[in-house]
Amino acid sequence: MSDRTTLGEAARARLLDRLRGQKRNAGMPNPRMGAGPNVPEAFRRFDRMPAYERLLVSQTAAREFGIENPYFRVHDAAAGATTRIGGRDFINFSSYDYLGLNRDPRIMAAAEAALAKYGTTASASRLVAGERPVHRDLEAALAAFYAAEDCCVFVSGHATNVSTIGSLFGPKDLILHDALAHNSVIEGIRLSGAHRRSFPHNDWAALDDVLRAVRGDFERVLIVIEGHYSMDGDTPDLPRFIDIKERHGAFLMVDEAHSLGVLGPRGRGIAEARGVPSDSVDIWMGTLSKTLVGCGGYVAGSRVLIELLKYTAPGFVYSVGLSPALAAASLEALHILEMEPERVTQLRANAQLFLERAKAKGVRTGHSEGHAIISAITGSSLKATRLSNALFAEGVNVQPIIHPAVEEKSARLRFFMSAAHTTEQIETALNLLERRG
Repeated sequence: MSDRTTLGEAARARLLDRLRGQKRNAGMPNPRMGAGPNVPEAFRRFDRMPAYERLLVSQTAAREFGIENPYFRVHDAAAGATTRIGGRDFINFSSYDYLGLNRDPRIMAAAEAALAKYGTTASASRLVAGERPVHRDLEAALAAFYAAEDCCVFVSGHATNVSTIGSLFGPKDLILHDALAHNSVIEGIRLSGAHRRSFPHNDWAALDDVLRAVRGDFERVLIVIEGHYSMDGDTPDLPRFIDIKERHGAFLMVDEAHSLGVLGPRGRGIAEARGVPSDSVDIWMGTLSKTLVGCGGYVAGSRVLIELLKYTAPGFVYSVGLSPALAAASLEALHILEMEPERVTQLRANAQLFLERAKAKGVRTGHSEGHAIISAITGSSLKATRLSNALFAEGVNVQPIIHPAVEEKSARLRFFMSAAHTTEQIETALNLLERRG
């Protein structure tokens, strides 16, 4: 069977029969059939859920092709440019530690001081019982970083998007998002009940056309884009999107999860990189788990926006506050980013070196611009997984991104760069990629 071969429906059915150890029912049970103990067994078991059945098919197919599962490997080291798995050392390209700050002694000391003073948990929602000074210090620093009036920090980056979008917009509104928007954006839109439309990736002209046609049919309109796209490693033409949102009376939200500390000469994000004032964007969103080596997410913007979120966003109101130690770690990381822009310069140099050498070796890098994320497109999920395992066997850890996370033809290896990577590590990975690809 070739790499491009996919399992047909008959093969899927045979696999499921074997996994269940029973004959497949001739037809699907009627959802209305039975009540209480008479409810069909398929509706009372997790292993009969369609999503689990699809998972079993995928896992069984991988085993039949002799492919080792590359996910959930246990790392016995801090996330960074190198790692240790199963007693072996690896060059690591599967970490978001873009500026090499994880385990920086200054950050560790800040976290330890907060841990000693406040313990391990905020214990409850900050709204009712969980506020600590370090939370407000972090929010003030992030607000200043964006030249915004205020900021709100959430305990989860994913929940930041879900709760912000879900609480601000409703059924009479329209939300337009880039086709490559993160799952958290889609889930937030679903929660909001707003109408949803996607536009082709980075295609501001298509967005403009849609708004010309339908803007009058809705009350509020939100446009959601990312500063640095996590799959393709490219960036939007931010001034164009600002112009569109202003002409059509819309809000603009920019997800900076992968652009904070990465874009711009000082790592201040897409606004600095594109030379636009921060207040031309209505909602700045980002995460604390990447450049800022903590956990959680944030929204920066107007004082009214932040007050609204702190009293109405479910992911803030009904969730425990961020651990004080993590808040202190991210606050110190932000200070280091501002004091040491040479880390951003080194990250960019490493990424540009990787991108240029990869292209010279014939690697398909797609739309990557060489900031921090570079893809090696294989065109097949099977090829991507096999290549990932081949590199792993030779000491390079890089994860495959496969269907349905991306289209099958766009399956890839995704390399996350760090300022801590050495030229030798980059060359080693590229030589192996060329030889084993």
